[in-house]
Amino acid sequence: MNQCDDRSAEEGVGSMRGIILRSTGSWYQVSEWESRVVFGCRAGGRMRLDGERSTNPLAVGDIVRFEANGKEEAGLITAREERKNAIVRRSVNLSKETHVVAANLDRAFLIATVSQPSTSSGFIDRFLVTAEAYGIPTTIVFNKCDLVMSGGKASELLDYMVGLYETAGYDVLQVSAKTGLGLPELKAAIAESGVNMLSGHSGVGKSTLINQILPGLDLRTGDVSDSHQKGKHTTTYAEMFPLPSGGYLIDTPGIKGFGLVQLEKEHLHHYFPEMFALLSECKFHNCLHRSEPKCAVRKAVEKGLIAEERYLNYLDLYENFDAETNYR
Repeated sequence: MNQCDDRSAEEGVGSMRGIILRSTGSWYQVSEWESRVVFGCRAGGRMRLDGERSTNPLAVGDIVRFEANGKEEAGLITAREERKNAIVRRSVNLSKETHVVAANLDRAFLIATVSQPSTSSGFIDRFLVTAEAYGIPTTIVFNKCDLVMSGGKASELLDYMVGLYETAGYDVLQVSAKTGLGLPELKAAIAESGVNMLSGHSGVGKSTLINQILPGLDLRTGDVSDSHQKGKHTTTYAEMFPLPSGGYLIDTPGIKGFGLVQLEKEHLHHYFPEMFALLSECKFHNCLHRSEPKCAVRKAVEKGLIAEERYLNYLDLYENFDAETNYR
C-alpha cells in the first residue's frame, strides 16, 4: 500500500477502507467499503506516491484508507492502495506528466458519434491504445444513431466505423439516448462488469446516456456548438455512481485530445490486437510493420484482412510519437 506524506494520521482506531466516488481537486467523496456510507474527505499532507508525476495522485476509483474522525463531513485520507490499472492522459499542466482520468476499471465504454460532433478514428485509436496498454477491456458505443438512420453519407460512415472496429475485434454497440435504440444492450453490458467508465468527446451524449441508465440522477446535459460542431462541457469532474447490480458507473469530463503517455514507441503495435496477433508470422520477431521484409501485418493490410485506416493510424502514432511525448 502506498502511503501519503502525513505520517501523523496513523491507521489506528477509526481507520476505514473506501473507494473514491468524486474528486474536485482537493476534496473527495469516499464510500466506505462495506456500508457504502459516503464521507467527505481531504488528503493528508502532500501525496507523493511511488515517484508519480501526476496532477492528481488520488482519482475516482482509487481504493483508500481514511480516518472519519467521527464526522462524516471531515474525513482524512491517509493511504492509497496499489492500482490494478488506470486510464491516463496527457496533463494540460506541462510540468506534470499525467492526469489520471479514473482508476481500477473493469471496463471502459468509449462513447463516439459520427455527427454532431464527429469522432475521428485517430482519437478512438489513441484511446484504445492507452486502454490496451493498461489491460482495460473497451466497448465502443456509437451514440446518436437516430440522426443517421435515414441513409446518406452519415449512415454509410456509421456502417464503416462499426465494421472498422468489429473487424479489429472490439465489441461495438449502436445506441440512441433519444429513441432508446440499443439501450437494453448497453445496460446489460454495463451490468456485467464491476467498475465501468464512460468517456469520449464533449457533446457525444455521455451524461444523457447515464440519465437513461440511472433515472433520477438528472445530470446536466448540453447542446453541440452550432459554429464549430463541438460539444459544450457539462461534466467538469469525474464522478462514480453506484449501480443496482452492485457495480459502479463513472462519468468523466469530455476529452478534447488523448496524447499518449508512459508508453514505449517500439511497443505501440502491441496495442493493436489484430496486428499483434500476426507478429509471430513476421520474419523478424521485433518487426515494427513499417518497411521490414516479409511483414505479415503489411501483407494482411494489402489483402484487406486488417483495415488500412487502423494501420495508417498506427503509422501516424509511431511517426509522431516523440512529438506527442516530448514533455516526459
